[in-house]
Amino acid sequence: MKKTIAVIRGDGIGPEIVEEAIGVLDAVALRFGHTFFYRETPMGGCAIDASGVPLPEESLKTCLAADSVLLGAVGGPKWDGVPPEIRPERGLLRLRGAMKLYANLRPARIFPQLFSACPLREDIAAKGIDFLMVRELIGGVYFGNHSTELRDGEQTATDVMSYSEHEIRRIARVAFRLARERRRRVTSVDKANVLDTSRLWRRIIEETAAEYPEVELRHMYVDNCSMQLIRDPSQFDVIVTENLFGDILSDEASQITGSIGMIPSASLGEGSRGLYEPIHGSAPDIAGQDKANPIGTILAAAMMLRHSFGLPAEADAVERAVERVLEAGYRCGDIARSGERPVGCRKMGRLIRKALTSED
Repeated sequence: MKKTIAVIRGDGIGPEIVEEAIGVLDAVALRFGHTFFYRETPMGGCAIDASGVPLPEESLKTCLAADSVLLGAVGGPKWDGVPPEIRPERGLLRLRGAMKLYANLRPARIFPQLFSACPLREDIAAKGIDFLMVRELIGGVYFGNHSTELRDGEQTATDVMSYSEHEIRRIARVAFRLARERRRRVTSVDKANVLDTSRLWRRIIEETAAEYPEVELRHMYVDNCSMQLIRDPSQFDVIVTENLFGDILSDEASQITGSIGMIPSASLGEGSRGLYEPIHGSAPDIAGQDKANPIGTILAAAMMLRHSFGLPAEADAVERAVERVLEAGYRCGDIARSGERPVGCRKMGRLIRKALTSED
């Protein structure tokens, strides 16, 4: 197989973690006989510094021409003062929109070796955490109309949340298809007791569920779901929800798995092309110090192999390599505990590559 990957290293620790993910992809290519071509392109704060915009047109063209996109992280305090319309994050939103990426997949899985890093009680963590958050990505309040105006002598702000039937149905189908490959349970999260968008959401979810009779569906209000993720995360298999709720719940889910540095993310649309990245930020305070955890980015590359390139065996091999390194006691600083073996970003990448290439 030959595939072209657009590479956005981004800001802060982005270049370091992407470098290790590329190394793992190269090891996969060598072991399984594939060829991956990399097309480097700027986005984020570094692009603002170079060209005045967070996503130059050439960068967008490179991403749209590639088979998928691997992203490190963008942004940082350095660019907090730039106008809102050219903040680094605007480049990411524009890229998602141009690629028509409406489904964000964020797995929440705790490796058995990291139970001690879980902030939940030991008996809760021991039941296991392994669910998938499916978040609608290009609709809802983030993409609605926004305005601030003077009313009756004071500033009044308005943000519009809207969803159409087709936007809900397409994300619902993603969730049900993925659940069919897992444990066949979908939890749809909304606020149907208050919001019209949620009432429409619930109706369309139920209509779509009829297409997947083998998958169990239940509904849950977002505030209850937030509580249940802490009380008993083992009850969840696939969670599907709208943009704002998904943004909040997926960050909560990342914390109960031990470290935000371990969590990958995939953003998908109608075709096979996707955008793959870790969920953490650019962490400029540790940039260039070999302290970053590259595992989230490496696992994001594994998601690329699985979801965009149709290579599940290769993805499984990467995930097993990560688990073998953790089993050997190696940890980056964000997950290291007393008695474990702390390593830097580069060594963690080398260890995972070695585990991948030496696997029986």
